[in-house]
Amino acid sequence: MPEQYGTFKTLRQQNAILRDTVALNSGIQLAAWFNQNDTVTVQSDHHTLSLYVADGYESYHKTPLGWKNGGGPDRFCLMPKESESSWDIRDDLSFVHLYCTDEHLRATGEKIWDKSPASFRLDEKTFARDDKITALYRHFLLDCDWQQQANHLALSSATTLLLTHLIQHYTNVQWRLPKVTGGLAPSALRNVLALIEARLADSLTLADLAQEANLSEYHFARMFSLSMNMAPHQYVMQRRMARAQDLVRNTALPLTEIALACGFSSASHFSNRFKSALGMTPSQLRASGQ
Repeated sequence: MPEQYGTFKTLRQQNAILRDTVALNSGIQLAAWFNQNDTVTVQSDHHTLSLYVADGYESYHKTPLGWKNGGGPDRFCLMPKESESSWDIRDDLSFVHLYCTDEHLRATGEKIWDKSPASFRLDEKTFARDDKITALYRHFLLDCDWQQQANHLALSSATTLLLTHLIQHYTNVQWRLPKVTGGLAPSALRNVLALIEARLADSLTLADLAQEANLSEYHFARMFSLSMNMAPHQYVMQRRMARAQDLVRNTALPLTEIALACGFSSASHFSNRFKSALGMTPSQLRASGQ
């Protein structure tokens, strides 16, 4: 994949080990890293949200008063564009980076609040703690295989929620979220559900579904949840599993073809998801004749 973000490029040139990365349709990039015994200085034209997954107790940040630490699991750092920061990683550190631009923040602001400031100024944060950010990245970003297109809806939902939270609490605007009190109109809901059924084999994103309903991603996600009593990514996965069960039970299609037809690019990932949902693998279900 293209290395478009400066911090990503810098880390690739250091001791950091890239464990996983994905570029979403919006252009936002996620990267999972491991590093140790490394000194890194980053300055870039984009924003970086750094989420500490494990260890990091011996991670130091250079300040005017010297090197200061305070890292550890669930701490986060926010590095706005054009800021320069130096880091001394003296022991193990596993972390996730989210890279985005002013354009991503502006697009989120326009879609949710129908506002667009001249610029977003992000607060710089080091070794901070935020339970909302922790919950989002632990639940969404660490709980799925980024390379599986079936998970891209959950990933796009998580990045939208994270950017929305940053705008609310860590920018110069700090807008309050608009209230959402009702579900989707019946016709909009029918159209969205039909789109989901027609594209279960595809890599769906929250933007795809929101566009079908002619709503912002924020409003759509909340209105869909009110209508269906579950989040969009949960509903889509439920429908993928329902189609998979039907194909396993009632056809002789190879399991690899069924996996692809239900949006899974890996037979092993499909099998694991299937077993998690039904308590048995696709091959076990087919062999049982149930």
